[in-house]
Amino acid sequence: MKKKLVLYSLMTGLFQLRYKMVMAQADGNAGISQATSLIKGYFNTGIDLMYAVGALVGLIGAIKVYNKWSAGEPDTTKVASSWFGACIFLVVVATVLKSFFKV
Repeated sequence: MKKKLVLYSLMTGLFQLRYKMVMAQADGNAGISQATSLIKGYFNTGIDLMYAVGALVGLIGAIKVYNKWSAGEPDTTKVASSWFGACIFLVVVATVLKSFFKV
């Protein structure tokens, strides 16, 4: 008798869990639409942040290049081109992401 009671309790619990899982997945399209609108709201802020990071990297790179140039080091052009390339990369990535996601 006790085993049947435990078995019935377990079956009832599993049935309720299954029912809740089915009901939780009822409206997936609304969840995806809400997530899309939420991400689009943060996207422009992220792009502005990427531009700000690019400006900061450019300033740091300019200071490093100026210090190397003032010291007369021979690899100044290599350092300048790598820092300039990093800044261009950040700007291009931000622009491509903006056009890719049509925001």
